[in-house]
Amino acid sequence: MTRALPQPQALIVGIFLCLTALNTAGAQELVPVEAPIPPGLETVEFFSPAVGRVMKFDLVLPSDYQASEASYPVLYLLHGYMQNYTVWGRNLAAAFYARDLDDLILVLPDGGNSWFINYASSEDGQRNNWENHIINDVVAYVDENFRTEARREGRAISGLSMGGFAAFSLGLRHSDMFISIGSTSGALSFARTRAAELEAGIERTPGQRSPEQQARLDEADAFISRIVDIPGFSTQDERTPRGIDFASAEQARAYDPFEIIYNVPRSQMPHIYLDSGTEDGLIAEAREMAQVLMLNNVAFDYMQSRGRHNSEYWRRSIGHMMTIQHEVMQRALGNRP
Repeated sequence: MTRALPQPQALIVGIFLCLTALNTAGAQELVPVEAPIPPGLETVEFFSPAVGRVMKFDLVLPSDYQASEASYPVLYLLHGYMQNYTVWGRNLAAAFYARDLDDLILVLPDGGNSWFINYASSEDGQRNNWENHIINDVVAYVDENFRTEARREGRAISGLSMGGFAAFSLGLRHSDMFISIGSTSGALSFARTRAAELEAGIERTPGQRSPEQQARLDEADAFISRIVDIPGFSTQDERTPRGIDFASAEQARAYDPFEIIYNVPRSQMPHIYLDSGTEDGLIAEAREMAQVLMLNNVAFDYMQSRGRHNSEYWRRSIGHMMTIQHEVMQRALGNRP
């Protein structure tokens, strides 16, 4: 069944704005306020051959990283649609939980609005190999420049919404690289829906916004693009790939978690975590995935709690997801009895 994505303006505006009274009549309106940099968070800039441009990611190191010689497991945490590399660490409490655990490295990459897939074709001279950006470029850069447990047992990947889909898709397509995959509020049926659209000959068209909605989105975009600050990749227009995501239904199904999970040998199946808010329209996809896993006797962790598709829910869910995936990595590395 085709499912509409969450309203993008709710995602982009809800992350960075706070409510402030501005006039004598007592009316309130949203005013942009840049989130503070949490302890231990730093931004890394590097060139990614997969997408042919300078990119950034945020990274949170353990508090004793500089003083120790230890190697650490790594959690790669992917953002949602119309979000960016700064959201998880600075706005959604991921940096807090990483420092609370304090013996893993948290990496927060950027994939624009690409769904973290390799595009079938690109236009305007772009290179849109976003799966390769994560799997080849980001992972390799982190392993080469930081003290990581550079093996499957020391890597996990997860994400929210678009990033939840990508964590499942990439984690299953590269199950030799990740010991755990996780999704919170994941749009897990994205590739399946695209495959159905392609088979039916349906062309995607952008949703219509009112002038007021567009004005609010433009205002938020102008503010957030200054925070993203990646040359040629800061505004939502720049961050939306130009080209064709999937040229055929077959290509789309190659990224569909509901399909590719059957291609992973049981001995290579990563640990699986998924959750969703009970008032989130995407919970049906989490429940469907849980049913697939139960019917096929695949071990997994599942949680649902009250909440919607918004930052309030993700600030709560990340604590559960990160703690569980951290424990899975520590056990795989032999650091637990």
